[in-house]
Amino acid sequence: MTRRHLLSSADLARDEVEAILTTAQSMHDVQRREVKKLPTLRGRTIINLFFEDSTRTRSSFEIAGKWMSADTINIAAKGSSASKGESLRDTVKTICAMSVDALVIRHNASGACHQVAQWVDASVINAGDGTHEHPTQALLDAYTLRGRLGGSLDGRHVVIVGDLAHSRVFRSNVITLGRLGARVTVVAPPTLMPSGIGAWAARDGFATAWDLDDVLDAASPGDRPDAVMMLRVQRERMSGGFFPTEREYTAGYGLTRERLAHLYAVVPDIPILHPGPMNRGLEISAEAADATSSVILEQVSAGVAVRMAVLYHLLAGSDAPSEKAEAS
Repeated sequence: MTRRHLLSSADLARDEVEAILTTAQSMHDVQRREVKKLPTLRGRTIINLFFEDSTRTRSSFEIAGKWMSADTINIAAKGSSASKGESLRDTVKTICAMSVDALVIRHNASGACHQVAQWVDASVINAGDGTHEHPTQALLDAYTLRGRLGGSLDGRHVVIVGDLAHSRVFRSNVITLGRLGARVTVVAPPTLMPSGIGAWAARDGFATAWDLDDVLDAASPGDRPDAVMMLRVQRERMSGGFFPTEREYTAGYGLTRERLAHLYAVVPDIPILHPGPMNRGLEISAEAADATSSVILEQVSAGVAVRMAVLYHLLAGSDAPSEKAEAS
C-alpha cells in the first residue's frame, strides 16, 4: 500500500485491506512479547488530535505509535488553542509547521479529515469524523471477525443493528466488509435509518431491514447471521425524539437476554460485536456484552494491532530511513 492518507474505507481496495490485516496479524504478536517494542517508526512524530472524547481509539493509536518507537503526542481540543477560538485550519497548520509526520484526527464535523488533508503535508488518518466514517474501526472489526470465523469473510452474513443515522462505524463497515466478500444486513427503526439509504444500499450491495427478530430468525440457513454487531445509541447527536422511550427501543432493537437465548438456539456461539462505548441495558444487555461469544474485548485488542499496521503502511515506506523498517 503506497497511500499517504487513510480518510475513508472507500479509499482501500480489497488487496489493500488484506495487506493491512495481514500486517496486523504480525503486529498482534508484539502484544504477547515481554518487551513490546519495534524500531519500525523510530524518528517519526505522530500527533493524535482529538476534538471529541475518546478512550479506545485515542489510547490504541497512542500505544500503537509508541510500540513502534514513534514519538507520539496527544492533543485534546479542550487543552489546545482551539478552545480559544482558533480555526481547525490554523490549528493543524501550526502543528504541522513543527515537522510532524502524521496527524490522527477525530472531529465532530463530517469531512473534516478530508479538508485537513488538503491543508497539510503530513499523513492524515481519520479516527472518526462526525457521522461520516471511522475506517480503522471497520478494519479492526473485520480483523476480529476473520479470527472468529475461520479466516475468510466471503459469503458470511453480518448483521449490524442500531443507530445507523448517527453511526460512522456502520458507514465504514458496510464498505470494508463488502470489500472482503461479506453480506451485510443493517437493522434499525425507520427514524434511525439514514436518508436515502435505499439507493445507497443498492449501490454498495447491503440489505436493510426494520424487524430485528425477522432477520435473526431467518428460515434459510444461508440467510442466518454469522455475526451480530450492536451499535451505540448516540444520545449526544440526537436533537429530537427518534424513538418513544428507551424501554421501547430495547424491546424492538436491543440484544436482550431473551433475544440472545433465542439467537443462540438458531446460531450457537455467534460472535457479538460492539464498537463501544456500550449503553448496557439499552442496545445490549449485560448478558450479551459478557457472553462467551462476545468479542468486544477482542475488538479492543485488535485495535492496537490494526492501527500499528495502518501506521506502518503509511509511514514506513520507501522514503523512510532504513533503520525504521527493520521490523517489516
